[in-house]
Amino acid sequence: MNERSFAALEYDGLRALVRQHAQTALGRSLVDRLAPLADLETVRCALRAVSECRALHGRGVRWSFADLADPTEALARLRVEGTALDPASLLNLAHLCARALDVRAAMQAERELCPTLWQIAAAISPALASIAAQITAKILPSGELDDRASPELARIRARLNHVRSSLTRMLEGVLRRFPEAVQDAIVTVRNDRFVIPIRVDHRGRIAGVAHGFSSSGATVFLEPLEAVEPNNELQALREEEEREKGRILLALSDELRGHLIALEQAVEAVAELDLVRAKALFAEQFDAIEPVVEADGPLELIEARHPLLEEELRRAGERRIVPVSFKLDAAHPVMIISGANAGGKTVVLKTAGLLALMALSGIHVPARRAHLPLYRSILADIGDQQSLTANLSTFTSHIANISHMIESCQAPALVLLDEVGTGTDPEEGSALGVAIVDHFRRVCGAHVIATTHYSGLKIYAASEPGVINASVEFDEKTLQPTYRLIIGLPGASAGLEIARRFGLPEGVIEAARRRVSEESRAIGEYLRHLRSETELIVDLRRALEEEREAVAAKYHALEAEFERRERERQQEFAAELRRVVADFEGRARALVAKIEDRITRERAAREAEKRAAELRRTARAVEAQREVQTEAVGAKTKVRVVRRGRKERAIAPARPIAVGDRVRLVALGGAVGIVESLSGEQAEVRTGALRFREKVANLELIEGAEEQPHAPSIGTEFKLRAADRQLREELNLIGRTTDEVAEELDRFLDEAYLNDLDRVRIIHGHGTGALRRAVAAVLQFHPHVARFSLAPPEEGGAGATIVELKR
Repeated sequence: MNERSFAALEYDGLRALVRQHAQTALGRSLVDRLAPLADLETVRCALRAVSECRALHGRGVRWSFADLADPTEALARLRVEGTALDPASLLNLAHLCARALDVRAAMQAERELCPTLWQIAAAISPALASIAAQITAKILPSGELDDRASPELARIRARLNHVRSSLTRMLEGVLRRFPEAVQDAIVTVRNDRFVIPIRVDHRGRIAGVAHGFSSSGATVFLEPLEAVEPNNELQALREEEEREKGRILLALSDELRGHLIALEQAVEAVAELDLVRAKALFAEQFDAIEPVVEADGPLELIEARHPLLEEELRRAGERRIVPVSFKLDAAHPVMIISGANAGGKTVVLKTAGLLALMALSGIHVPARRAHLPLYRSILADIGDQQSLTANLSTFTSHIANISHMIESCQAPALVLLDEVGTGTDPEEGSALGVAIVDHFRRVCGAHVIATTHYSGLKIYAASEPGVINASVEFDEKTLQPTYRLIIGLPGASAGLEIARRFGLPEGVIEAARRRVSEESRAIGEYLRHLRSETELIVDLRRALEEEREAVAAKYHALEAEFERRERERQQEFAAELRRVVADFEGRARALVAKIEDRITRERAAREAEKRAAELRRTARAVEAQREVQTEAVGAKTKVRVVRRGRKERAIAPARPIAVGDRVRLVALGGAVGIVESLSGEQAEVRTGALRFREKVANLELIEGAEEQPHAPSIGTEFKLRAADRQLREELNLIGRTTDEVAEELDRFLDEAYLNDLDRVRIIHGHGTGALRRAVAAVLQFHPHVARFSLAPPEEGGAGATIVELKR
């Protein structure tokens, strides 16, 4: 970085824009010292702080340091031992501490949202609150010490008031005794002593000390002899008051001096927070964003705006500014911009350079997206150093500056060259411009943006794979620049057209046109043709984009129609599922009604109700699922009839069914069982642990491989016997709630009963006895329980219960 580049890029003007948002002298001083930072983490930290401040503003959290006095002189005096600050300085420091602590409290409440800002605010010591309170309690807002600042001060001031009142009454009495000698019947003060105005010609009537005459000489200010002693006492009391005030101020100053380090840290934090606030307000004013800064990477600016130019347009009443978008990376580190004069080429240079300086200074940049490397050098050779209007310096000045830039360039670097090679013979200047740009590109490894009117540089950009041609658009119909940057195309200078627009006689223009070489005219015609072809491509791309949007809209309409139909299909399926559930419940009830054994029937009824509840839950889940694909509907929500362990069997030859035969119960969904007894047309069939009475006509005689008998299933798998479950002889209920005990214990007893267990153990622990009582309440009336009692000591004692089951 160098000062000439700062000046060329108008960095001071940027500081001024930020500075107007600072509220304190220290904050403004930090703005004036703003400069690019060299450390990547420091840059990112500064940018994050601004983002956090803007986020707090969005949540309504703001802070203000308005009206805080500059504490620099007061801090300097505090560093000298034995010095006392005046009341105003003490009061200003107290106000600064109080305001800093208010900000610290606000930050602490939001520290998760603003960790970077909290690191700044955390340096403000809470211990400053007590000394600030002491100062504001003893010093009035006017800067006077309060009477209660010390008991001695209160005593002195009380005595002062008493003596002053007594003295005033005494002098008023003298005035009443000598009315003819009185010039004005008032008591006044001369030389810090109370006196009365007496006519000069009556001076001898009242004994006393004269303290001067009026301007006319007709009045003498006399201190009567009886007022001398009270006036002396008054003077002595005033001196005592000043000594006591000095003692109090010194004590308060010494108290502050004891917190000097914390006070200095608070002042630094206030200045830093004021700077961050100023940056945040600037960013909000220009709709800026936090740029991405990396150690090394591309320079990418999308819809970037020059803040000084934007502010100038605002003041002129023109809100419109044409943004700039481009990208330079390792593959394409150089961009050559050409085009008409006054078309905005220099604005592109200044925008890129100033935004790079802003990002490295921890300032948000006005753009839609910004990505920058941590430049070690930002170097500019721009002819005008005062404004954005063209004001080229001499060739010598340009070359001297570029020579210095080459010497000081350190990668990664950004090099900005305005009208490179100008000011000398066009052919030599063009060759020199190419050489300079290529040197910065190859030797210095810099990102380079250069503007030119020279065809040699345009050809260089077209022929070199790492160089981008760009131009500023010029409307040939209106002969007005549009200030749009067009990437990929060189631009014609359009000097003759611009000359015509500014009123140069047509004869002069035609004479100049005849003098332009055929080659130059051909290049100009080629560039115009290239531009027209580009505009045609842009129009075609726009038409294709519109067609794409129309196709997308049609696709969305079809997708919406599909979703509507799918919802209807899903609703129909859910209704069918509910019908299946209802059918299952009816058939389950019919099945349970045929079970003769009461205990088994009750257990089967409970199991059937559980399965029905599962089906109902499935139905509700299906109804809630509205946006599934057709394949998912069939794969995930379809209820299947399950047949486990079955093999194809052949129906045996017709013969009477006998006891011991294996039969299929047709009326019960094909369940397989063994005939245990026959009584006329009725048969008793055992399937698993269940026994059914069924007509012989509803039985099919079968034969075949061994199989697992099963209960009927309608729309879901329904098993009344957990044959595959591991046999358990004890149940551990420790950790369960009393509400969970009944259901789990009932299920366990059913399982034990079906597995022909005689005795089981229930573990409930000692605890408060609540689980033991809940277990006893279930066991007392359970149909499978014959008796129960607490376990013997070797099996858990009072922490377990032994249950004997019925057979």
